[in-house]
Amino acid sequence: MSRFAIFCHSLVSDWNHGNAHFLRGLATALLERNHEVMVYEPREGWSVANLKRDHGEAAVDAFHGAFPHLRSIEYDPSAIDIEREIENADVVLVHEWNPPELVGRIGEHRAARGRYKLFFHDTHHRSITDPGAMAAFDLQHYDGVLAFGESVRQQYVRNGWAQRAWTWHEAADTSIFRPRENETREPAYDLVWVGNWGDDERVAEIREFLVDPVRQLGLRACVYGVRYPAPAVDAMQSAGIEYKGWLPNHRVPEVFADAHFTVHIPRGPYVRALPGIPTIRVFEALACGIPLISAPWSDCEQLFCAGADFEFVSDGSDMKRRMRMILDDRQRASQRARHGHCTVERRHTCRHRVDQLERICEELT
Repeated sequence: MSRFAIFCHSLVSDWNHGNAHFLRGLATALLERNHEVMVYEPREGWSVANLKRDHGEAAVDAFHGAFPHLRSIEYDPSAIDIEREIENADVVLVHEWNPPELVGRIGEHRAARGRYKLFFHDTHHRSITDPGAMAAFDLQHYDGVLAFGESVRQQYVRNGWAQRAWTWHEAADTSIFRPRENETREPAYDLVWVGNWGDDERVAEIREFLVDPVRQLGLRACVYGVRYPAPAVDAMQSAGIEYKGWLPNHRVPEVFADAHFTVHIPRGPYVRALPGIPTIRVFEALACGIPLISAPWSDCEQLFCAGADFEFVSDGSDMKRRMRMILDDRQRASQRARHGHCTVERRHTCRHRVDQLERICEELT
């Protein structure tokens, strides 16, 4: 048994905070192996504050109800005692959505007194889109970087930001994300999409691969996510798409069970500059056994088998054609869903990522 300490933006809130998805699954998988897990998050961080503003304390209570085995330790960033909190840790993970000052302080503690293995965990595109911000992190005393894609790993090596770097993809928490058959009635929707608006990083893509095909085919569709501007909501409603706002991530499987298929619409920075990174939504959808149609991205790391795990399209016209095919050929759709689910179970669960993390720790030892 090892003691893991994880410093993140939030374990409790997934409001526009996708790292919480993987973090919850990672902590769950570590606990299943009898490791001790301590998760630290800043008190009233940005994601939690927005969650409470929009949905109140009931949303936090719902997290604890869905994940009774997970707890986080809230701290004051200006007053946290690094020595006291991690002096007995064996492995420390510090996520990139932490202030550079905290990242540096933990590194200095490691250099002076720490015997633990120390990793920086990067699950964002800033290494490419904002390299100046990433260069501000002092990682000289870290054992290395856990990067959620090979292209991100290469950035750290190329720029000399870290001594070592490993490709450590996100994965599905299959204790939550699993097939949930709707056997009592026909699904209420043809299509459901779960995805946040982001920072205007896929405006054209959402129109091409979601809004226009749904309108042209007259599909029953709904969308979940946050930070959608009023014009985007109006465009969806004009296309007949119901916009339903924030959805707690642990409820995604039940929503998928009420639809015939879902889509993946990657953000521009990943398509243009970070090939090989699908983001966690693909892992989660396939784990739920729902047919998936994906807009273009490069699976250069061969995480999946395109055309067997899911349908890959090239443009909006192709998306429209595949949507119609999924609805008309249920046997083919079911075959894709089963294949994708098997691929996740075989290669892309949080248990697999814990296996890899344990091997990395052994390598360092």
